[in-house]
Amino acid sequence: MADVSVQGATPNVWARAVVEAAERFEADRVVAEVNQGGEMVEAVLRQQSALLPYRAVRAKRGKVTRAEPVAALYEQGRVAHVGALRELEDQMCEMSLSGFKGSGSPDRVDALVWALTDLMIDPGAAYQRPQVRGL
Repeated sequence: MADVSVQGATPNVWARAVVEAAERFEADRVVAEVNQGGEMVEAVLRQQSALLPYRAVRAKRGKVTRAEPVAALYEQGRVAHVGALRELEDQMCEMSLSGFKGSGSPDRVDALVWALTDLMIDPGAAYQRPQVRGL
């Protein structure tokens, strides 16, 4: 599959692109921020692939605060980029402690922060611990 631009795409187009990317990269799961899309995000993805490993996340803190632990991973040399990621790296250069200085949305940086948080900072958050209820 060639890279597909999903900017301005219909829900079915971006959902198909997500599922194809997850299959191509053998993803363990898809992490989606659902603050704006709510349950619609999962519903559209499930229409494309009912068994897609999926985790919904909700932003409770601002982008800069969420990015701080990820920035520390870079400072520690625990994250490196392989290949050409020009658009992502351009957005990263526009981030500051007071927020995003570029135009539009820092969508690629935000996706990176969610992914690294899921993989390296809070990897157990996707799984609930078993609980026993008293009767």
